[in-house]
Formats: sequence, structure tokens, C-alpha cells
Amino acid sequence: MKRKPPRGIRNNNPGNIRYTGTQWAGLSLPPSDGEFCIFTEPKWGIRALARVLKVYQTKYGICTVSGIIRRWAPSFENDTAAYVKSVCHQTGFGSGSELNLFDNDTMLALVKAIIQHENGQMPYTTEQLMEGIRCA
Repeated sequence: MKRKPPRGIRNNNPGNIRYTGTQWAGLSLPPSDGEFCIFTEPKWGIRALARVLKVYQTKYGICTVSGIIRRWAPSFENDTAAYVKSVCHQTGFGSGSELNLFDNDTMLALVKAIIQHENGQMPYTTEQLMEGIRCA
């Protein structure tokens, strides 16, 4: 029996962004599965993930792995410490190192690590990821 892909992959929302009414580019109709956004294509879900991360830096001044993941995956619903450790291991970034989320290589590494952690897999090519990041 073939396993069903994780929710984030099925919804083209590999960051598992909750639907809060934001009218993201590429939202499907219906726009959510009742909790999480559904996008028409992976590039739109990847774009939304990258845009949220850029807002963390520009609006809130959050630019470390630890700060980003604490906001992305709060401890009341996640093992945030394990998530930070996973992202640091995958990216090679220190948990307190300041990141420039407008640098494509930095964003690519962070997006890959978040997608891997959220879904337990990385089904996207670098080209697909960069398409979403460039749209952000």
C-alpha cells in the first residue's frame, strides 16, 4: 500500500502555514483544509513560506535560527528546541547567528530545512524552491 504524502505536500503548503484569512497569491478554492492553506502549486506555498520569513526579519527584527523557529513553530504546539537543532544541523547555521534572509543562498538553506522538518521529506528540486523564493 502506497503511503499518502504528508499534509503540507498534499496542500502544496510545505511550510504548513495556517489559514488566517490572508489572501496569498496562488491560494486554492477552497483556500484551506479547515486549518492549513491549500495552494494551487508548490511554488505558491514556497513563496508564502519565504515571504513570512522575510517579514520576520523586516518587521520584527527576527533573523536567527532560534528566533525564527520559535516564532514559526511555538513551543505550545511543537518541540521547538528539537526543531531549532534540526534546522541548525541541516543548514550549518548556528542557532544564534544572524542571517540575511534576502540572500538567496541563506533563504534556500532555511526553506529546505523547514520543509524537511515539517514534512519529513524534501520532494522539491532546487529549481522549484528558487522559483518560489524569487516570487517572494
